[in-house]
Amino acid sequence: MKSLVQIAALAAVAVPVAAWAQRDPAYAAARAAGEVGEQPDGYLGVVGSGSASLRALVSNINIQRKAAYTQKAQASGATVEQLAFTSGCNLIAQTKPGEKYRTPGGAWETRGAGAPQRDPRCV
Repeated sequence: MKSLVQIAALAAVAVPVAAWAQRDPAYAAARAAGEVGEQPDGYLGVVGSGSASLRALVSNINIQRKAAYTQKAQASGATVEQLAFTSGCNLIAQTKPGEKYRTPGGAWETRGAGAPQRDPRCV
């Protein structure tokens, strides 16, 4: 089984899917408005109920993320869940002040100037 440090290195390669999504103006607007946020499981979440088009956008991004996690997991021997979790750790750490993220306790928070709350297992 891979260590969390090894998986974190692999997950860093899977994160470019998030960078690709940020080029989508609808995604950027939803993120800036606090309608979407990063989650500890490595997937994007809708804050509140969200419109059908927003839920579809988030679903599409999450499908792409899962595909990236699956590809890396198959190549590395880690599980999809391990890669998704460590990606979630990295993506939450990369949020900017004012952006939403889900805490380990499940609450949506707005990132302030300090570090976001992350799962204690994050490396």
